[in-house]
Amino acid sequence: MRIGVFDSGFGGLTVLRALMDRLPSADYIYLGDTARLPYGAKSQQTVARYAVSSAKFLVEEQKADYLVIACNTASALALDAIRESVSVPVLGVIETGANAAKDATESGDVLVIATAATVESHAYAEACRERGMRAVEKACPLLVPLVEEGWIDHPVTDEVLRIYLSELLADAAGRPDTLVLGCTHYPLLRTKIEEAVPETIRVIDSAEATATQVADALCLPAEFCREDGKPHERRFFATDSVKKFQTLGSRFLGAPMDKVELLDLGG
Repeated sequence: MRIGVFDSGFGGLTVLRALMDRLPSADYIYLGDTARLPYGAKSQQTVARYAVSSAKFLVEEQKADYLVIACNTASALALDAIRESVSVPVLGVIETGANAAKDATESGDVLVIATAATVESHAYAEACRERGMRAVEKACPLLVPLVEEGWIDHPVTDEVLRIYLSELLADAAGRPDTLVLGCTHYPLLRTKIEEAVPETIRVIDSAEATATQVADALCLPAEFCREDGKPHERRFFATDSVKKFQTLGSRFLGAPMDKVELLDLGG
């Protein structure tokens, strides 16, 4: 089983990390389209064009059997276009986050924190509404640069989280009991976030939710869910600055990256 994972940058490595923990006996190919980020500043047509080219590379050239879109912007704006362009199953992180929220909530009132682009798309709100839930979204634009700077345990990050989450809780309607981490950078802040919200609110890690739902969708034999002692392929591609990707990506993956390959996907 070859699983392709795509993101515009580094955050999707948290999804890959969860997938490798959940399905260690699969082969993985990860593509970070770092030359063309941030996707959030692009039009829907441009995001779709970029995402489709990346998906085709993973499926047509790297022979992925299954594709995980570990990019919230691409999942929000280009999932249909990706599915139309490739011949393998495709799963996006927004639908997995919404599915996990539905399983977790009792009140039906859900909170979502994400980047400004994801919130402006209202993709999580729509996905929650389709599943019978009510969602209040909050853009948290400072969290991504803080995570990439490595300020996970910095007092500035603590204060930024406190402000964002206080504002979100003040805006919340009903009885929210679930908080979805709607950005793949945010799992690195999960402990901090759980400490900053009431104990009655369950935090949904979209990376873990995605890995669980991929495993369920594939219906793989039990041996895929444990180490088999055999070597398995782990390939990493970036479209810009492989040295930076290797250094920063290791933090998201939670393990060293021995090699990152440079890939030119054009403009």
